[in-house]
Amino acid sequence: MSEHLHQKNGHRDAWVVDVNMGYGHSRAAYALKDLSNGEVLSANDYDGIPESDRKIWRDSRKLYETISRMKPLPVVGGLLFEALDRWQEIPDFYPRRDLSRPNLQVRQIYHLIKKGFGRHLVELFSKDPKPLITTFFIPAFFADAFEYPGDIYCVTTDADISRSWAPLDPQRSRIKYVASNGRVVERLKLYGVREENIFLTGFPLPKELIGGPQAETLKDALCQRLCNLDPGGIFGQRYARALNAELGPARCRLASSDHPLTLTYSVGGAGAQRQLGVLLLKSLKSKIAQQKIRLNLVAGVRKDAARFYRDAVEECGLKKLLGAWVRVPEFQSRSAYFSGFNDLLSTTDLLWTKPSELSFYCGLGIAIIMAPPIGSQEEFNRVWLDYVGGGVPQNDPKYTSEWLFDWIDSGGMARMAWNGYVEAPTHGTYRIEDLVLGRKSEIHPLPLIV
Repeated sequence: MSEHLHQKNGHRDAWVVDVNMGYGHSRAAYALKDLSNGEVLSANDYDGIPESDRKIWRDSRKLYETISRMKPLPVVGGLLFEALDRWQEIPDFYPRRDLSRPNLQVRQIYHLIKKGFGRHLVELFSKDPKPLITTFFIPAFFADAFEYPGDIYCVTTDADISRSWAPLDPQRSRIKYVASNGRVVERLKLYGVREENIFLTGFPLPKELIGGPQAETLKDALCQRLCNLDPGGIFGQRYARALNAELGPARCRLASSDHPLTLTYSVGGAGAQRQLGVLLLKSLKSKIAQQKIRLNLVAGVRKDAARFYRDAVEECGLKKLLGAWVRVPEFQSRSAYFSGFNDLLSTTDLLWTKPSELSFYCGLGIAIIMAPPIGSQEEFNRVWLDYVGGGVPQNDPKYTSEWLFDWIDSGGMARMAWNGYVEAPTHGTYRIEDLVLGRKSEIHPLPLIV
């Protein structure tokens, strides 16, 4: 393990660390991989991890994924998930009050840390103490508790967070928090984190979909999306002045789409809600056959879910269009999935997903249709996405072919894409890189919108 870490060719500015439980924490880390020479290390699954540490991580992951998949089951599934969700509950924000008292989850984590949980990982990083950036709170607790000699950054991945994200003693902690939005900034203060250790950056989105500080790639893609999402020109006429001011008259005048109207449906890492993809596939069957919409059914690295979708495509009589107008990509690794998913998003106009960390992807000018949330953190993501105007809850998936095209023809989905681009942070990755590297940022600071 240590040889692998310290003999890899190329320059490394930081250690980027995730946990491969679900996709949210890994998706954020993947966007920051340039800081670590393209390498992201998973704190729960690395070469040489002590078996005792691996078991703790494995048991917690198995519990979460099992209960997430059981949630749709009558009575029992709901009760089990409610118990898990209450364990990591996000308390009401108002009235503002002192919420610094550690919850049960934090106390349990620190009990394990006192027994040596995570020490091995910190000792490895300490041999080359670059700034450590983690997209999950537990590795940050490790580094803080075992006195890692470098800077410690923790990237938040939801629109609001539970007390579990803050350490046992926030006032004495060295952890610097990189906040995904203004609400998280204010929440961390209530949890007792010192204000000088909180930085508002926005969620780290993929640089390949943005194209630098001026966002040239994103602006080109947004013009193409708006062409597909506003076929009648209703939105374009109403917002012509704002579009020209932001995107430039030349770009708007010459805009045309290089891809058909495309909807991407994404399943979470636990594989829940995959049946929903089949419902919308069945509803859109005739529209796909008429080549009026292209559908991506993305199952991550779960081969069983990908096979489930391919079988559904055949049952719908669309086998001949598989790969062209219905795409079910299969990925051999998590890194291949994140790369391939970004490729799909470059020509995606509508993203249908539960309000996970993908809620922040409305900042790419992609209109989001929200599947039902799973867990309290996704409830807060749903509220935030509605607040910025970048997404809308799904209607009845059985009638997708009707309501979706009504929303598109009215210019409503174009308005949603534009709202997301304007209101949600797009340059989080660049701000985080500037912060970690200690350089003056070219990116405008974010307003504290909660």
